[in-house]
Amino acid sequence: MRTKNLQKAFLVTDYENKSEPLASRKVFYNRLYKNAIVATVILSICLAIGVVGYHFSGPMDWIDALHNASMILSGMGPVAEIKTTIGKIFSSFYALFSGVAFITNIGVLIAPVAHRFFHILHAEE
Repeated sequence: MRTKNLQKAFLVTDYENKSEPLASRKVFYNRLYKNAIVATVILSICLAIGVVGYHFSGPMDWIDALHNASMILSGMGPVAEIKTTIGKIFSSFYALFSGVAFITNIGVLIAPVAHRFFHILHAEE
């Protein structure tokens, strides 16, 4: 029972359906908070993958790896020149991965707002 309550506490897809009344503002803000936490965790993991990858495949200092991974992950592009073949291969895959991670994070962040908007539209019917 405790595991089920813990899962429900961290579930970010627990929304009311269109036949149920609109959730209160407190529930809505709680959903925004939970989704922001999930997005932050996803972003942190993706950034850590990039930092470690650039540090060992670049090879780059830790701060340069952080800077480069942050710029790639945000969509700004690389800032450091990568000279090794394995570094270039990693950079290519990390750039593709970062694009997907960025879109996923946007989806996680706007999910409560989009759900509330569409729920309001259907609630009036």
